[in-house]
Amino acid sequence: MYLIARYRTGRAAGRCLWEILLEIRPRRLRQNARMNEHGVLAIPATEYRRTRWRNGRGWTREILALPDREGWHLRLSIAEVDVVADFSPFPGVEREQVLLHGNGLNLHFDDGGQCELLPPHQRVRFDGARAVTGIPLDGPVQVFNLMWRPEVVSATLLHRPLVGSMWCFGDERASWAVHVLAGSARIGADGREQAALAQGDSAWLA
Repeated sequence: MYLIARYRTGRAAGRCLWEILLEIRPRRLRQNARMNEHGVLAIPATEYRRTRWRNGRGWTREILALPDREGWHLRLSIAEVDVVADFSPFPGVEREQVLLHGNGLNLHFDDGGQCELLPPHQRVRFDGARAVTGIPLDGPVQVFNLMWRPEVVSATLLHRPLVGSMWCFGDERASWAVHVLAGSARIGADGREQAALAQGDSAWLA
C-alpha cells in the first residue's frame, strides 16, 4: 500500500499535478534490484535512457523495461517525434500513447485508420503490429508510450489529476507505475517518505 501525495515547493506551488498511473499484473514483473526495502523505485527523468527507434526514424527515452531491456514484457518510454516518421512495428504487443508536449500528433495507419493526439493529453490504444506513421502538428512532440505483451501481463493506464493524497493498494498480483506530467509529488509507505518526484519523473511501486 502506497500513498501518493501532492507536493508543492517553489515554483510548483499553485500548479495542478497530473499523473499517469499504470496498474500492472502479474506481480512477477515487480522485481528490480534498485528498489528499496518498501518496493519503491524512483526514476528521475535525468536517468532515462535515450536510444534510437528500432527502425532508426526517431528517438525514445526509455523509463523502464521489465524483466529486462532485451526480453521485455512491459516497457515505459517517451517517444520524441520531430518529423514525419514510421513507427517501429511490435507484433504481439499492445500500445497506448499519451501526448505529453507539443501541438498534436496525427497517426495514419496503413489499414486506413487515422486518429489524432491533441493537447493537453489525448491518448490512444492500438495493436503494436499495425503499421503506422506519426505526423507531428506544427512542431516536435513528445508522447508517453506504454507497451506490454498481453499474453504475459495486463496493463491499465489512468490519466488523472492528483488533488490532495491518493492511496495505491497493491496485492500479490499487481504493481503500479507513476509518471508525473506536471507539478511534483512524494511517495510514502509505512508512514515515511520513500521518494519525491518532480515533473517528468517516474516511479515503480511493487
